[in-house]
Amino acid sequence: MKTEIPDLTGYQAKNFLWRVANRVGHLTLNRPEKKNPLTFESYAELRDLFRVLCDGGGVRVIVIDGAGCNFCSGGDVQEIIGPLTRMDEKGLLEFTRMTGDLIRAMRGCPQPIIAAIDGICAGAGAMIALASDFRIAAPGARTAFLFVRVGLAGCDMGACALLPRLIGQGRASELLYTGRAFDAAEGERIGFYHSVVAADELLPAAMKLAKELASGPTLAHALTKKMLHLEWNMSINEALDAEARAQAGLMQSNDFRRAYEAFAAKQKPVFEGD
Repeated sequence: MKTEIPDLTGYQAKNFLWRVANRVGHLTLNRPEKKNPLTFESYAELRDLFRVLCDGGGVRVIVIDGAGCNFCSGGDVQEIIGPLTRMDEKGLLEFTRMTGDLIRAMRGCPQPIIAAIDGICAGAGAMIALASDFRIAAPGARTAFLFVRVGLAGCDMGACALLPRLIGQGRASELLYTGRAFDAAEGERIGFYHSVVAADELLPAAMKLAKELASGPTLAHALTKKMLHLEWNMSINEALDAEARAQAGLMQSNDFRRAYEAFAAKQKPVFEGD
């Protein structure tokens, strides 16, 4: 059942930290003593939060990080992995669909998502990073799609669809078959990370990007994210037609007019999201 979150600026999360400032939502996975693993409850709350973010809630950009110099170590061994070995098929399918629904909600919300990654980023944590729109890493980041290490396939939470599109089929195949970890330098080289910055600059760099995006045209960013997702399944001709319709629609927005008027007046446009 979906949890009601009527006011995102004042929402008090139960399983992680959440705060909103300057239209940027900052989500921190907050179990540092165990490298920020997920539980059944945190999976569900994350899914529900991103579903509600589809309505905006005063949030234009989202930053995700982890407490204590780690991003996320995946599913909690004691609280998730152990119980899964005792579930029946129905319960297992409900769980795997819920984890997929988290990724679906992240890709479906209109706000750009920035993952700021340090330390361990593994399993479900790697998938949360992968489902984000931007990934910035500290030099100590180590990422692994380690599902095979626990006897599971690499096809988890959309990994076989998302990872090849980001880094290519060959590299994705190697990482998903072996489950090996890659460091920040390799991650930047293969295109998984957009940039690598010093550890003490990680959150400031993510927030700087978030503020730049938050000051931009909200409708346009949302449509860019939507079309990046939808055009995976389109031919070039279909994509050209879809983009023509999308862009023509935005040309009727007030933000488009504001941008023109600001340009004509040699001023910086102030976008209002309408």
